[in-house]
Amino acid sequence: MDDIDRTIINRLQEGFPICPAPYQRVAETLNISEQELLERLQILLDSGILSRFGPMFHAEHMGGALTLAALKVPEDNYDTIAETINAFPEVAHNYARKHLLNMWFVLATETPVQIQQVITQIETQTKLTVYNMPKIQEYFVGLKLEA
Repeated sequence: MDDIDRTIINRLQEGFPICPAPYQRVAETLNISEQELLERLQILLDSGILSRFGPMFHAEHMGGALTLAALKVPEDNYDTIAETINAFPEVAHNYARKHLLNMWFVLATETPVQIQQVITQIETQTKLTVYNMPKIQEYFVGLKLEA
């Protein structure tokens, strides 16, 4: 990663223009061509320096719902339970934690009612209690990681 890559990463964390040619507009602010910007982004993604580049939508504003959930999974059955959880299309991501509640995941559904339906299905399939921790209040942190 060179200085241009660092500048691209830092610049894109400030927002992405909504216009007919957003990559071109960003490239112009970086004094590089649109093609170079696209190629560098692809290299950053392919190399794993960036894990994802794309929009983030506010699900609740679109009528959907999100919740953070956790399970207390027996270690000897962890991988099987992870596969079961990950098979649900509503599971946005799933990760391990060193905690009594050792498996955490985010559920994203098209409607708020579906959250409890999916939780019930997960509990039925895993025979484990799902600890649902819905968002009570939203705070905007504006986290930016300097490259």
